[in-house]
Amino acid sequence: MSRAAPKKTKKSRLLGVLLRLVLLVALLAVAFALDVKRELAAPLAIEAPISFEIAPGSSLPRVLAVARERGIFRSARQGQYLRVLARVQGAAQAIKAGEYRLEPGIRPRELLALWVSGKTVLQTLQLIEGWRFADAVKLVRAAPTLSHTLPENIDAAALMTALGRSGQASEGRLFPDTYRYTKGMSDVAFLRNALAAMDQVLAEEWALRMPNLPYDAPEQALTMASIIEKETGVSSEREQIAGVFVRRLQLGMRLQTDPTVIYGIGEAYDGNIRSKDLLADTPYNTYTRDGLPPTPICLPGREAIHAALHPAEGDALYFVAKGDGTHHFSATLSEHNFAVKRYQLGGAAR
Repeated sequence: MSRAAPKKTKKSRLLGVLLRLVLLVALLAVAFALDVKRELAAPLAIEAPISFEIAPGSSLPRVLAVARERGIFRSARQGQYLRVLARVQGAAQAIKAGEYRLEPGIRPRELLALWVSGKTVLQTLQLIEGWRFADAVKLVRAAPTLSHTLPENIDAAALMTALGRSGQASEGRLFPDTYRYTKGMSDVAFLRNALAAMDQVLAEEWALRMPNLPYDAPEQALTMASIIEKETGVSSEREQIAGVFVRRLQLGMRLQTDPTVIYGIGEAYDGNIRSKDLLADTPYNTYTRDGLPPTPICLPGREAIHAALHPAEGDALYFVAKGDGTHHFSATLSEHNFAVKRYQLGGAAR
């Protein structure tokens, strides 16, 4: 006689349902994990190098929203997973503002690492040897990648106060160099960097100066360097020019250098220097006044500063431009007058 199969109990049926649910959840979890892995490993939708900027104070959700708007993510999930990854890694608060260059092939993980590293695109701005302070400020004001915070009509004295150098003469205090900076740096921060660079170079050169120089302070050497910078662009002559001026100071002779006269003329200078200009007394006219002018007359480079502190030995007290960028140096006035006649007045050499 056959027996009927035992009926499944309510408990066993519930267990079966739970097992199926667990299996389904496990399968979904695996599928989700594989999708996350696939999306985070897939390159972003960047076909050519692009610039991506993170504004100061931007939150991670805002940055990701901008990235989505620009079509950087190949799918909505790619951006969502990146946000979760940043939260898990604690990187959400570590992203840094600035301009980033994104290359084709970059992946979400690499993108997040880039934003956290702060390896932004660096801008460049060059201050040129021989420029005046006003020239440098004009360049900074015109730089579109700097953040402009200074008042439009601020004068040099007020600007130095804004830079934390109240009472210090502005001329010559910015070091001429090529500066690299991140987009959005303030004009004040940029100028402070240039000030600090000049402080460092001047201190380094002053510490290694030759003995028995006619300077009481580094600022006087900076003034001399600015004159040397304006007198010659020929590197090999800088120490010779310095030697002439140092010997003149030591002998109590006036420097009699045209660039100081031109600086004293200021905006009225029209490109020509005349005899009356040499006689017109200003604080910078080294034909009418003894010693160094009251401040530098331009931004001198390191080579000019080095020359001012390492003048060449010799007996030359005069020099005249030869017309080819170099100078003829003379020890006596008669020799100098002959050189002037030869090179400046068109006289024949004998």
